[in-house]
Amino acid sequence: MTLDNSFTHSGIVYGSSPVMEQLYQQVERVASTDATVLLVGESGTGKELIANAIHRASTRRDETFVAVNCGAIPAHLIEAALFGHEKGSFTGASRQHIGYFEHASRGTLFLDEITEMPIDMQVKLLRVLEAGTFLRVGGDEEVKVDVRLVAATNRDLDTAVKQGNLREDLMYRLAVFPVRVPPLRERGSDIELLALHFLQALNEKEGKQKVFSRNSLDVIRSYSWPGNVRELKNVVQRAFILGTDTLDVEECISELAAKKPTVHEGYLNFFVGTPLADAQKEIILATLKHYSGNKRLTAEALGISLKTLYNRLKEY
Repeated sequence: MTLDNSFTHSGIVYGSSPVMEQLYQQVERVASTDATVLLVGESGTGKELIANAIHRASTRRDETFVAVNCGAIPAHLIEAALFGHEKGSFTGASRQHIGYFEHASRGTLFLDEITEMPIDMQVKLLRVLEAGTFLRVGGDEEVKVDVRLVAATNRDLDTAVKQGNLREDLMYRLAVFPVRVPPLRERGSDIELLALHFLQALNEKEGKQKVFSRNSLDVIRSYSWPGNVRELKNVVQRAFILGTDTLDVEECISELAAKKPTVHEGYLNFFVGTPLADAQKEIILATLKHYSGNKRLTAEALGISLKTLYNRLKEY
């Protein structure tokens, strides 16, 4: 099956359901401005793709699009990563380094997981948004940049502010134009079409002509997809690898569900035989969720350093 052009937007975002059509309209309207955009949606919904679509539809389309995951950068390195540093500003700074803001100058900078950014950095980010200037680490000369900022979070904004993960003034500055990215379960027929799109791409890449079984299509339509588009893509790829000519998606979903530990009243239950690396990952992620994304409290509870936690999260 070949999907027609009505199923894609900007060549990178796929879907033609009513909620996606509404999203495309918002993208088109805000792309023609330089307004700061805040994307809010669950993990795996494709927020980076939406940010890229905004960039491609804007007058900055011929300039650089830079995507940064704030949750993957250790707290002590994030300022230098965003703003750069001067030679000799700290141990190991053997030369001047240009940060993400300068790399994105005249283009678009996408800051994902904005609520994972340390509060002191949020103050500095607010200043850049208001003044358009910043200092490199170890520098005393202001650097002026022209950057269109798109930020994203998978957390409820009011809750993030109340729990101290997001400054209220920064939230209002970022949410000049808030955009909700819908979860996959709300996208109706898009779910099946996306699965077919992923299968088509795999067939083209591998020179195959594999198809979904009738039961697989029923499962794809009815499953809730808590991991959203990312989970759907991974399941299709797994089914493609395991299947012959006809793919059985239900088996892959059942395996994933069976291997996933359950959480009940603060306890994690693992299946016997769970690899230690997988168990460690689930413990860290469950603890992080328990503390509403607060990395400092998570590290303290686990008895590890904040740096170790950042390194683990970056691996995951």
